Amino acid sequence: MPFKVYSHLHRVTYGDCTNGNHVYYGRYPYLLEEVRGEFFRYLGVSFNDYNKQGYLFPVSEIKLKYFAPAEYDDELTIECHITICKGARLGFGYRIKKSSSLVLEGETLHGCTDADSNVKRLPQNLKDYLKLYIEEKIN
Repeated sequence: MPFKVYSHLHRVTYGDCTNGNHVYYGRYPYLLEEVRGEFFRYLGVSFNDYNKQGYLFPVSEIKLKYFAPAEYDDELTIECHITICKGARLGFGYRIKKSSSLVLEGETLHGCTDADSNVKRLPQNLKDYLKLYIEEKIN
């Protein structure tokens, strides 16, 4: 069964750009964080909801591959799906596009911990929320 992809629109701001009028490469992780937060809100929960329940999701890995520049005032479509949701690991896959051009592909891998950085298994209700957006089987 094909997995679903969540899409979010972002208009490039002046603050996202360098003097050369393209998005600074270091801004892309912020855009990925933005789409993760909006994706969870779309599902009816937020990272803050999980934080209040004692679950944190620190980034342990990030991988970005750049294909084309984005510039001030471009409207970007940021796509997000789940790559892994298993044990204490939660992974996201991303594609950023402007019109039909691919700007960036990326991945982030997150651990699930408590406030003292002790590893915790992902909560079952989170796995249930994400099951339609995963590209591999949830365990």
